[in-house]
Amino acid sequence: MPFDSTGHRSNQEQKHIVSSENADAGSEHDEPVWDVVVVGAGPAGASAAYAAAVAGRKVLLLEKAELPRYKTCGGGIIGPSRDSLPPGFELPLKDRVHAVTFSLNGKLARTRRSKRMIFGLINRPEFDASLVEHAQKAGAELRTGATVTRVEQHGPAVPDRRTVAVVLADGGTVLARAVIGADGSASRIGAHVGVKLDQVDLGLEAEIPVPATVAEDWAGRVLIDWGPLPGSYGWVFPKGDTLTVGVISARGEGAATKRYLEDFVARLGLAGFEPSVSSGHLTRCRSDDSPLSRGRVLVCGDAAGLLEPWTREGISFALRSGRLAGEWAVRISESHDAVDARRQALNYAFAIKAGLGVEMAVGRRMLGVFERRPGLLHAAITGLRPAWNAFADIARGSTTLASLVRTHPLARRALDILDRKQAAAAATAAAAAAEEDGAAEHSHTAAEAGSPE
Repeated sequence: MPFDSTGHRSNQEQKHIVSSENADAGSEHDEPVWDVVVVGAGPAGASAAYAAAVAGRKVLLLEKAELPRYKTCGGGIIGPSRDSLPPGFELPLKDRVHAVTFSLNGKLARTRRSKRMIFGLINRPEFDASLVEHAQKAGAELRTGATVTRVEQHGPAVPDRRTVAVVLADGGTVLARAVIGADGSASRIGAHVGVKLDQVDLGLEAEIPVPATVAEDWAGRVLIDWGPLPGSYGWVFPKGDTLTVGVISARGEGAATKRYLEDFVARLGLAGFEPSVSSGHLTRCRSDDSPLSRGRVLVCGDAAGLLEPWTREGISFALRSGRLAGEWAVRISESHDAVDARRQALNYAFAIKAGLGVEMAVGRRMLGVFERRPGLLHAAITGLRPAWNAFADIARGSTTLASLVRTHPLARRALDILDRKQAAAAATAAAAAAEEDGAAEHSHTAAEAGSPE
């Protein structure tokens, strides 16, 4: 059997391999039955494909675009992202961050510095392509230009109950024992699974080429600006001769979010430079009861609504959930009946909720505090060394926000107090709204009673 220079089967040979247990189904439909098919070749999909391929399974990675391709993303690589990369992966870093400038809607700017690197910065096209390369080296086959329209677990396209049909826009069908949806925040696979969303935000971003003198001023330093809209913030991430400048806020405030970006760029003195790319993207965060699977289909990364609710950081969530999805999809592919497949899918959901789910729950609490008290957060992180150290440790991956709240009584107490204040404020607002509704109803009833027949 032919192998390439890395010792793996060539793509051409891999394309026609059918595992012995799948041989009958494959011959009937003139189509190999893959152990695992992954839809979407971003960080979640590439991580899933790698995890399944290193387990020795026959893996097909489908991507609708040609690689490399641009993605709206700040490109910050924090510790948990770095720790979730395949062995031997070399990060294509464009800069190493040792300083962070914080500002409150352009005011009260203060820079905190560290001798140790806080996090790294990458360009997504290079980063994503390298991840896919590692998945291919592990044995996964990549097929680009493949747009998935739907998946079917029943019907004429499905030869048996152990198989899923992935239907392509060109009319073709791919068969698999397990499918992983990693096709982004507007996921078709997520729709099939029934993913439910709790929070949707709009991110706007510009890639701005700058002269060497400007680039030097930003080297090794990022800016985080707590914005004028509830829950909003902006960022400047330097990447050599280009600055990635962006803002994010709740969806529904599109015009205000666009004004924030324009004002932010002007305030920075960058309005005179023409962006090479201007883009927008919706980030979607799952609700607590949102499903992570349906039958033999799993979802991960943005397709599952997995990201940090406060910062909207998604790369580490994509890499970690992708790896778990790949590992559990292997077990689903080995399942001989629906009961066992369901058991493995539930194990995947448990693994996600026990790790990333806990982090998301604390992130939601932090977002609630940040929406109401951005000035308090700014004062703490710029004025209190323990708060700055906590920020840096979380970014480096030395700890997580959830661990910090769990293990530090002061942090837990402070968040509990702010939670209670937020709940009290919400209850007061709800009572006031109910009183207004009652008054309006009373007025309407009185008017009807006084009107002639």
